[in-house]
Amino acid sequence: MEDREILNLVGARIKVLRKEKGLSQEALGEKGGFHFTYIGQVERGEKNVSLINLAKIAEALGVNITQLFAYVNKEMKFMESETLIQEIVSILKDMPIENILLSKNIIIEILKMHGDKKSE
Repeated sequence: MEDREILNLVGARIKVLRKEKGLSQEALGEKGGFHFTYIGQVERGEKNVSLINLAKIAEALGVNITQLFAYVNKEMKFMESETLIQEIVSILKDMPIENILLSKNIIIEILKMHGDKKSE
């Protein structure tokens, strides 16, 4: 994969996530501490954005940084389930261990009700 292609894919993914959140480039820039023109350059693959800035953009979007690399192109398909799993992980990561264990048990019971063999 060429450098430019990586920049384009990550930029396109940021744009998709921004639009899903209903944010303008200006609103995302304000949340992340960037000028809206910078966000536009990143989305178009014109800027080689640093990891620190990617982390700030992810935080401003309310997503895990790994979701910025979950782009879709001909070779790589990012499944909607992966996004949902990451959202669940994000919700649970700051919870007390008791809540995490309870959530795990609830998920197992739901899967059993739906006949999922892996949960047994």
